[in-house]
Amino acid sequence: MKTLTTLLVANRGEIAARVMRTAKAMGLKTVAVYSEADADALHVRVADQSVCIGPAPVGESYLQTAAILSAAAKTGADCIHPGYGFLSENQSFAAACEEAGIEFIGPPNAAIDVMGDKAKAKRAMLAAGVPCVPGYQGEDQAVVTLVAEAQAIGMPVMVKAAAGGGGRGMRLVDDVADLESAIGIAQSEAENAFGSSELIIEKAVLRPRHVEIQVFADKHGNTVHLGERDCSIQRRHQKVVEESPCPVMTPELREAMGQAAIDAAKAVNYVGAGTVEFLLDAAGAFYFLEMNTRLQVEHPVTELVTGFDLVEWQIRVARGETLPAEQDDIDLFGHAIEVRLYAEDPATGFLPSTGAIDLFDVPDMPGIRVDSGVESGDEVTPFYDAMVAKIIAYGDTREDARMTLKAALEQSVLFGPANNRDFLIDVLAKPDFVSGEATTAFIGDYYGDAFTPVPIATTELAAAATIQHVIAMESHHAQSASVHPELLDWASNGGTVDIRQYMADESTIDVRLNAICLGQYRVQMGEESADVEVLDMDEDNAQLSINGLASRYRFLAQAPATIHLASDHRACTLVDAARVPPESEEAAGGGNIAAPMHGQLLAIEVEAGQSVSKGQRLAVLEAMKMQHEITAPADGTVVDIGAEAGKQIGAGDLIMTLELEE
Repeated sequence: MKTLTTLLVANRGEIAARVMRTAKAMGLKTVAVYSEADADALHVRVADQSVCIGPAPVGESYLQTAAILSAAAKTGADCIHPGYGFLSENQSFAAACEEAGIEFIGPPNAAIDVMGDKAKAKRAMLAAGVPCVPGYQGEDQAVVTLVAEAQAIGMPVMVKAAAGGGGRGMRLVDDVADLESAIGIAQSEAENAFGSSELIIEKAVLRPRHVEIQVFADKHGNTVHLGERDCSIQRRHQKVVEESPCPVMTPELREAMGQAAIDAAKAVNYVGAGTVEFLLDAAGAFYFLEMNTRLQVEHPVTELVTGFDLVEWQIRVARGETLPAEQDDIDLFGHAIEVRLYAEDPATGFLPSTGAIDLFDVPDMPGIRVDSGVESGDEVTPFYDAMVAKIIAYGDTREDARMTLKAALEQSVLFGPANNRDFLIDVLAKPDFVSGEATTAFIGDYYGDAFTPVPIATTELAAAATIQHVIAMESHHAQSASVHPELLDWASNGGTVDIRQYMADESTIDVRLNAICLGQYRVQMGEESADVEVLDMDEDNAQLSINGLASRYRFLAQAPATIHLASDHRACTLVDAARVPPESEEAAGGGNIAAPMHGQLLAIEVEAGQSVSKGQRLAVLEAMKMQHEITAPADGTVVDIGAEAGKQIGAGDLIMTLELEE
């Protein structure tokens, strides 16, 4: 057995912190690597040692093999855990670790080589007798060949990057006329994300479930599976909710899928943790999709229903130990559901969001686990994936887990960047999810391309006005030592009055608060009113009785004008227009085309003086590992180009100016 003493995590965020937690519990020292943008990140604070490996862009830091191996040499690290993403499925990195005499906590190079390429993987699975989706995985990558093969398969088809995953380089094509364009975009995304433009074409299995099997193998030839995870709820092929066990799983189907996953792993002499992903159709037939040769983002649900720590298993296998359990010892108990909390704006098509995290808190509840890469005061930068945390619930039954997770989310706050908290709460309440009938079409069916939150209620307006009033009152009292507490909320002409003008949901609402006595208020909002009593309040929690109903609110007041507020109804940010400094009189002009987020401007597809039509693609922006098309809001003419293709651009930066037709 090999002795391992110091583990370097070649990753960042929540997975780096999570791996270090187990490594420390096993007595290993831990080393973090970080980019200049992550100098104060949580995973750096958690580690015993840390080394800066380069500037913020991943290509200059987290993808730099030489810099990571140098950090390992500097710190005496004798093993490297790659986490997921970045270099986790990079054969060259695994080989470089081996050459440097460092244990790579992952599978052998040959397995990464085969399974890291969808085309090679599918050919290997067909040879091993694993059920596969009909398709083309040949070496001829000419566009004309890909188009012809897709037509031969029959519409609809999936166009996929052979070298990667996570939804990048993937397109669903329904119409033959769209094939060439979809192939071009997929090749570009694949080249930028994975360094290879190779594609495969598969028959699209419509409305399937996405079910994956967790496999584990040691260096002594033992291979087991640890049950399945249902990851059907996806947006743009990125998983949003994962659970174990699958709601429609039967013992017979689990045995068949589990054996197919084991066969897949053995076909490439696999070692370590791996996930074999399948599409499961309504008739119970399943097809190999791909194998991820690493630990999955959603591994916590498997840990909760099996009782095993998968990172501990990885380290033990890397040391040369046999698997901690045999197949007959592995059972699934209870149910676990995980959601991914993202810094993104569901109301604007889920565009990634960045900025300081003013307050992040998930309640400490029985049955709740939080794997987070941030804390309050940290920052979501534009350089990396927008996932903030994974929130996982465990219960004896699926409904127990669902209700526990929903309650935890309703009591959670993420103030700062726009985020998907309310969207996740809504997902957990949808009938198809409650009944366990969700397929990969779930988000498209229910939400389309965006999520519109429920309107801000009068109770939230009344709560916000009351909280801001109390904060201001207490601030004034602290600065006026001569005022007796009994005189708070009173003036010479009676109870105090506080008037606000909230900008909420694209409208302005006049709110008038009248003090009845200390802690009790009448709040008027247009033709509606509310009687509010402050039952309890501290720095970010308030328990208020509104029209006789007691509710708890989380809040964060910023300056006199802005308050972030969260209830189980929704989270929102309210701005008091009466207290906002006057804005510049400069007219923005509907023809100013600005970047919706920070990213790299890959292409500008028009020229100054060119006529454009509504919906025409003007530019392509790559942000958060995805390509986003920027289109013309109306017919018009390009007046000026204010940005340069190939350069980084900030959110709100001007790309071009159009003169729009009236």
